[in-house]
Amino acid sequence: MTRAVFGVIAPHPPIMVEAVGGSRSQVTSSSIEALSHAGRLLKQFNPDTIVIMSPHSPAAADAFAIETSEHLHGSLAQFGAPSAGLRIDGDPEFANLLLAMLAARGIPALDRSTIPSMQSGVLDHGVLVPMSFLDPKGTHRLLSLSVSYLPLSTHREVGQAIAAAASVLGRKVAFIASGDCSHRLTADAPSGFNVRGAEYDALLTEIIAQGDFRALLDIDDELIEAAGECGVRSFATLGGFAGDAPSEVLSYEGPWGVGYLTAVVGYGATPREGIKNGGAGSVEHTLVALARSAVNAYVTDGIVIQAPVLTEPEFPKQAGTFVSLHRNNELRGCIGTIVPTRDSLAEEIIRNAIEAAVNDPRFNALTSAELSDLDIKVDVLHPPEPATLNDLDPFTYGVIVACGWRRGLLLPDLEGVDTAQMQIDIAMRKAGIRPGEPIELERFRVERYV
Repeated sequence: MTRAVFGVIAPHPPIMVEAVGGSRSQVTSSSIEALSHAGRLLKQFNPDTIVIMSPHSPAAADAFAIETSEHLHGSLAQFGAPSAGLRIDGDPEFANLLLAMLAARGIPALDRSTIPSMQSGVLDHGVLVPMSFLDPKGTHRLLSLSVSYLPLSTHREVGQAIAAAASVLGRKVAFIASGDCSHRLTADAPSGFNVRGAEYDALLTEIIAQGDFRALLDIDDELIEAAGECGVRSFATLGGFAGDAPSEVLSYEGPWGVGYLTAVVGYGATPREGIKNGGAGSVEHTLVALARSAVNAYVTDGIVIQAPVLTEPEFPKQAGTFVSLHRNNELRGCIGTIVPTRDSLAEEIIRNAIEAAVNDPRFNALTSAELSDLDIKVDVLHPPEPATLNDLDPFTYGVIVACGWRRGLLLPDLEGVDTAQMQIDIAMRKAGIRPGEPIELERFRVERYV
């Protein structure tokens, strides 16, 4: 008989809980919606025990700390919400069997109740925040354990041991991997800005969406360190527990400079569906992630992020760029520069992203409520060259039409623009050039990133 598997990747910012964040919690509306959906699936799955791994539980660098207490409790009082708490039964039988099975496998583990400084029985916010959405009434028994600084491969083995212990006891178990993604997506992020934070989040999201948890073990250690994350150890443990079960990313968003990924594994998961392009670092290119970080930081907190150094050899040092914003397949803002106006490509993208979000005269300024489902494209322009009508191809080249000081530009490969003449006509209208006035044409190629 196939083992019933259910797992959740759950972010844990306390501000997401309404009792802590109030109206600001709605900035994470995508995560709230996704965790609420996962909670409904958990209720349907109806496990005997929930196992949760939190990177904020008291831990030892070279061992896993297992909670063996019969009763567990905690609150978010340190975040200003003492009423937001949980009292729940533990599962000492499961915990003690897991300790024995880890010892048999040569994996260092300790009983948290034997070390007074670890405050046995007390739940941290890495447990309380996910549980406030997944099982707020404490319906199911809970086994809590910490991460360690042992290799990711060892965390995967711990997940396999949890599955084995569940089988021995005949327990139906759900595994919750508590953890956030990069903490370095914007200049005001908790750990400062690092352009590789968005790269890490994009890679992580793609791995989880593919259900290829083994690939977590192959992520470069330097990338993990640069991202300043706190979830990959929990995620690797979930991978060992879930085996080859399918997974589905429910949401990703990056407010406050931190990436929040929510996913379900096994029961209720539909692979490759439901991904929301909702924050810096979604499965998108580095330049798009940079534009998203710029928009999120400015719309949310009025901050212009620091421009990173882009070292990839394919990027020009400077270039004109256009940043296009769409919601529900409709344009929501587009601003760009024909030639570079800033000292670096990154600065050009950041400035145009912000302008597209708040200063496109065709639209009202973007609001924080619109960030979760925003699609972004970045076009990097090659230098323009003189052209005639016969030189144009609306699918390959953008066009610049000039009459004196008036200039109109149209990007290439736009839906509904099928001929060069149509391209010219639209560009003329944008510039206020009347039919019959003398014009000069230039064409340019673009590199489009999504």
